[in-house]
Amino acid sequence: MQRRTFVKNLAATAGASTIGGLSEVSSAAAPKQTFKLKYAPHFGMFQNLGGKDLVDQLKFMHDQGFVALEDNGMTGRPVEEQKKIGDTMAKLGMQMGVFVLDKGGNSANTLAAGKQEHVDIFLKGVKNAIEVAKRCNAKFITVVPGDFERNLPIGVQTGHVIDALRRGAELFEPQGLVMVLEPLSDSPNLFLRTSDQTYEICRAVNSPSCKILFDIYHMQKNEGHIIPHIDWVWSEIGYFQQGDNPGRREPGSGEINYQNVFKHCYKKMQETKKDFIFGMEHGISGSGAEGEKKLIEAYKWADNFTV
Repeated sequence: MQRRTFVKNLAATAGASTIGGLSEVSSAAAPKQTFKLKYAPHFGMFQNLGGKDLVDQLKFMHDQGFVALEDNGMTGRPVEEQKKIGDTMAKLGMQMGVFVLDKGGNSANTLAAGKQEHVDIFLKGVKNAIEVAKRCNAKFITVVPGDFERNLPIGVQTGHVIDALRRGAELFEPQGLVMVLEPLSDSPNLFLRTSDQTYEICRAVNSPSCKILFDIYHMQKNEGHIIPHIDWVWSEIGYFQQGDNPGRREPGSGEINYQNVFKHCYKKMQETKKDFIFGMEHGISGSGAEGEKKLIEAYKWADNFTV
């Protein structure tokens, strides 16, 4: 499932919602169910159990023990809605996860080409992301460099990407924001494909505002050997996402042993004093309210590891 398809599917379920009832949200309270890790659902994942209203969905997530939220399409929401989402999460004690940097509708934009017009689109997206992040209390912004530029050597393309990302980091760093680079499996045409390649680029950019978004689903497809790869690039990881493979649905629906993966991450986090959000960027294998209940149970199972 490509990112645009994933966003479109969730938008179909959440897009008709309105965000209201802000005054009814009480101050942060202890959730009914707690997890060891910070799993971040998307709007629309609990619309049957939590209701259509976005505030109601946030309250339901909180009550189930989810302490973070992802919203890939945050930049497309009205300004007031962005603010209300941020204010609601602050009152609930929830943390905002990633949203995706806006490329201005230019899907052909690629930083690998080294073209000034592409860099300008990227930097415009960076400046817009800074304003969006202020409204919704976000820290992490997903960045995808784009496709290969097939007529250039790979080293030259890599240099172009590094140069552009350094420009972005210069803008993000004073704001305390982090662009997380996501290697993807959606298409072999994409420039950024593996965790070690992303690690190399982050080391070259050399900024706390440029880190890896380690999406376990995509990395299982592109490189496998998940736990060793996590260890090798650990110092540059800023954020995790997950989905089981095949199918890109909740943990336990495919071949990845998420209990072991989450346990390993938890232990590493304790050892290194690092903290991460684990974004639930995946579909649901069931449907309706029963599918949503199955989703919650899947995370209870995956999180039920012994250290």
